[in-house]
Amino acid sequence: MGMRFTVLSSGSTGNATVVDNGETKVLIDVGFSAKKMELLMKERELAASSIDAILVTHEHSDHIKGLGAFARKYDLPIYANEKTWEELDRQIGVIAEGNKRVMETGGVAEFGTMRVESFGISHDAAEPVGYCLYEGEQKLSVVTDLGYMSEKVKEKITDSDAMVLETNHDVDMLRVGHYPWSIKRRILGDKGHLSNEAAGEALCDVMTNKTKSVYMAHLSRDHNLMDLARLTVNNIVQERAPESKQLRLMDTYFDRSTKWDVLDSE
Repeated sequence: MGMRFTVLSSGSTGNATVVDNGETKVLIDVGFSAKKMELLMKERELAASSIDAILVTHEHSDHIKGLGAFARKYDLPIYANEKTWEELDRQIGVIAEGNKRVMETGGVAEFGTMRVESFGISHDAAEPVGYCLYEGEQKLSVVTDLGYMSEKVKEKITDSDAMVLETNHDVDMLRVGHYPWSIKRRILGDKGHLSNEAAGEALCDVMTNKTKSVYMAHLSRDHNLMDLARLTVNNIVQERAPESKQLRLMDTYFDRSTKWDVLDSE
């Protein structure tokens, strides 16, 4: 069947994505309680017990809130780099030693025919990463929670069939918003979050004729709007790459899952 994925939920309150190749189901982040995760999966007719492994991007609570409980309940291996594990050990409770898997940044893990590669990103966490997942010639990139898109990150995610890409905030909305300046400065900084504009500019550098869908993720509920994010990114793409007619900009939601997206098998 090739590879398919669903963004179970994305935003400052929680994040989780499932990738499935027909034989193996991998969960990226567990940003909700185990009970909420089960409900989100049920929306996609997916049994929580069918998950084979968990990949962790970083240790912030909106990515690991239910990690310990979910992994213990379903006896799942957790993959993260050493610095992230140092933080996880203090936050998620006891995990069976056999389920604590170290996947260093830049490393590769294989789950049957699915291959997963991690890469470093810039965020205010111990050692945050994004992931590229491969099934044959298919490629899915998941990259959120980064202050800027470095050339190394661009190199990693270029030529993806699909991406889950952060469009966290509109810069003007954030600047006039109610957050204290210290928090605004963090979000706008190199270790903060990617704005709509920055995401659009980066997308133009990494998409190819192969790229069919981009899921706009981790939207701020206070300083962004779905329509605004889509309009901003689309305007930049149409200005810089007007030939990209096949590209679909897709919404993600803080309270429900996206439909399964099945990558082309060609």
